[in-house]
Amino acid sequence: MKLLPFNNHLTKGKTCENFACNYLKKNGLKLIDKNFHSRYGEIDLIMQHHNMVVFIEVRYRKNQNYGGAKASITPAKQQKIQKTALYYMQKKGHELNARFDVIAMTGESDNLAIEWIKNAF
Repeated sequence: MKLLPFNNHLTKGKTCENFACNYLKKNGLKLIDKNFHSRYGEIDLIMQHHNMVVFIEVRYRKNQNYGGAKASITPAKQQKIQKTALYYMQKKGHELNARFDVIAMTGESDNLAIEWIKNAF
């Protein structure tokens, strides 16, 4: 997969999130919300897949050093995402099933590997 070059770390995050969002839309998910913030943390993408709300963490790493993109989602990060998701569900009144997915991207902008991990945690 090819991704546009990054100008700085802020545009890198937005570019990766937009890329992941488009990738998931092509795979049948519908965008509900982006960059949802609460006092507990942030969720990059909130999408719907059939009758399920899917909370998605997007991670990018240039290489596999230090474990790569997947390894960067620590138990503490998972807990923040789960608390934020619970807050979101309560605030929005969702009673649908939910799951937590990860989009892990590794590589340079001209040679990007993408991995979609469903039910990641």
